[in-house]
Amino acid sequence: MLADLPLLYVIRHGETDWNAEGRFQGSLDVPMNDKGRRQAAENGRLLRSILADGADRFDFVSSPLSRSRETMEIIRSELAVDPTSYGIDERLIEVSFGDWEGSTIDQLSRGDPERISLREGAKWNFIPPGENAESYEIMSWRIKSCFASSRRHTICVSHGGTIRVLFNVVGGLAPDQAAEVVTHQDRILKIEHGAVQWVPPVDR
Repeated sequence: MLADLPLLYVIRHGETDWNAEGRFQGSLDVPMNDKGRRQAAENGRLLRSILADGADRFDFVSSPLSRSRETMEIIRSELAVDPTSYGIDERLIEVSFGDWEGSTIDQLSRGDPERISLREGAKWNFIPPGENAESYEIMSWRIKSCFASSRRHTICVSHGGTIRVLFNVVGGLAPDQAAEVVTHQDRILKIEHGAVQWVPPVDR
């Protein structure tokens, strides 16, 4: 658990065309679409209202994938700070879906129904086929490592998998429940004193 984590705001990158099509994108560098850019700008304006010109009290860190970096740069523009002045951490990259990346659930259900059934029964620990594929459990090791040394308040732009891991390792949500958490692209996740909540509030 990361119970002593400083104040953390986590923002999922804006929508991509693959998000809209329901495709596994994982570690592939799929660009954001125009809707995603609008979501990023809206989250930037929301963050500006929350921080009240206190952005200098925060570290900023992003996944290296372009959809996260573009989201971060739009957010920082809305905060009226240098868009390119933020950190990159490879540990924040999305969970890898291996050979499944680029496919939809419907396609995989027809081509690989046994594995899809196994995943539905134990999503947290399931590892898709393919080199470098990960489970959420494996991903959690690098996410915990990323935040364990954090000493300053932080604004992070990352992926749905990161948010699911944080619901487990900070919020205490059971692993398979955390793996099913809806990860919003038009809200900000606030983590403070072990509490994990969406801003604006929303049912999980």
